[in-house]
Amino acid sequence: MNEHITEIVIFTTLFLLVSGMGFVAARWRRADNLASLNEWGLGGRNFGSWITWFLVGGDLYTAYTFVAVPALLFGAGATGFFAVPYTVITYPLVMLVLIRLWSVSHVHGLVTPADFVRVRFGSPTLALLVAITGIVATMPYIALQLIGIEAVLKTMGVTGDLPLIIAFAILAAYTYQSGLRAPALIAFVKDILIYVVILVAVIYIPARLGGFGSIFDAAEAKFAGTPAPGDGILLNANNQLQYVTLALGSAMALFLYPHSVTGVLASRSRDVIKRNMSALPAYSLLLGLIALLGYMAIAAGITPIGTDVNTVVPQLFDRMFPDWFTGVAFAAIGIGALVPAAIMSIAAANLFTRNIYKEYLRRDATDAQEARVSKLTSLVVKVGAVLCILLIDPQFSIDLQLIGGVIILQTLPSVALGLFTRWFHRVGLIAGWTAGMTAGMVLLYNIANPANNHAHFGGSAFPLSKLGFDTPMTIYAGFLALIVNLVVAALVTVVARRLGSSEGVDGTRPRDYTADAGDPEVKDDLEPAGST
Repeated sequence: MNEHITEIVIFTTLFLLVSGMGFVAARWRRADNLASLNEWGLGGRNFGSWITWFLVGGDLYTAYTFVAVPALLFGAGATGFFAVPYTVITYPLVMLVLIRLWSVSHVHGLVTPADFVRVRFGSPTLALLVAITGIVATMPYIALQLIGIEAVLKTMGVTGDLPLIIAFAILAAYTYQSGLRAPALIAFVKDILIYVVILVAVIYIPARLGGFGSIFDAAEAKFAGTPAPGDGILLNANNQLQYVTLALGSAMALFLYPHSVTGVLASRSRDVIKRNMSALPAYSLLLGLIALLGYMAIAAGITPIGTDVNTVVPQLFDRMFPDWFTGVAFAAIGIGALVPAAIMSIAAANLFTRNIYKEYLRRDATDAQEARVSKLTSLVVKVGAVLCILLIDPQFSIDLQLIGGVIILQTLPSVALGLFTRWFHRVGLIAGWTAGMTAGMVLLYNIANPANNHAHFGGSAFPLSKLGFDTPMTIYAGFLALIVNLVVAALVTVVARRLGSSEGVDGTRPRDYTADAGDPEVKDDLEPAGST
């Protein structure tokens, strides 16, 4: 540890400084009363373009970006670049969805995607399923952020669980006190640090390694010597289907996550969302540069600490940078984990409070009681994320996010499609969710982890050979599960309509959100949907 003392001091100083900002954030853009979900969980719904850009960017580009994507390129090659096209196509894909969701939520005081489903389809049961799905899918995503901090600590020679627990406790404390304002304020520092570190890395490290030509040659030589059919610096017939379905599935899943929706609903207006959907692809350029760190680690001869491939980027920084700048780079990774982990825990807590606690346990809960329950739940969610690290042992940390994507995709028919059409019957959506989730879990259970001989939950690339095809090709498990979901939902909807069922499984009637409620030039369309 002695040789890392400079790195540890700089990392600790910046980490504590930014954590202090998290506590101070309660007084930033101060509300009259933080004891409400509108203020604690959504920052008063009053964030402008710049704050939203940093908040959503800090929410989506995380320790997953710094650690997991390069680690995947280091181990599997070109497949890891799926993160670049998926973040490019997702913004035009979801812009209209998010604008409409913001409009409806703004007018009717909705806080979560499950709130929308509850009144859109008149079904507390469907809303409960969406809420549970969001909470479960968020757990491995938070765990991924903690893995990023853990990888940095390992590289600095800091062993044991105590430092990670301390970082976890600090995160929990300022999130509890300041709510969404904390990650919104910290995101400014986090993004500036990441931009500085990456711009230095993509200029300085290749210069030391002989240029990008040498880096790609080293990566090609490594993958040529492995027996895996799906690796290499170029895609091949074995991994092209996985690449395409993974990119498309991930793009559809990204803004279904509760934390993504939370960042959007905190925006001041529809125009803020439009500007952000136009500007956020700038982060994708950064992501492409970050991904190349995996190949740089190969060229530099980096080997993981033990079997932890997530340590290759921190080790690359440790070897190539001066000690003082390595400390800055490590702080960027650590702080890059704090922002999204805070938003994710807040979003999951809001789901529990609004769609489980208030719906089933205390219907007359006041704003203050809702805020208090959300604060406590945000602490529990972080504990659940730690359990994800202990119970799920994927080959690459990115698989934690991809497994979460398989789960959250099952809410697409009710949340995203529900904003534009009332054709699906709520019974069909419940049946589709059940079928899709079951299929997703079965597929994930049958994906092995070759790195440590685990037979189950080893990632999200499902071998087509297990469906009887004579091929080594794989496909994203979430894509198959979503197809099952949509087919079952459509079939059951047809049957329900032919049987003349107009009332929901809960005896309540749906609402019509087909208009862009909240936009000045359109009306608030909330007429009962009747039998249609």
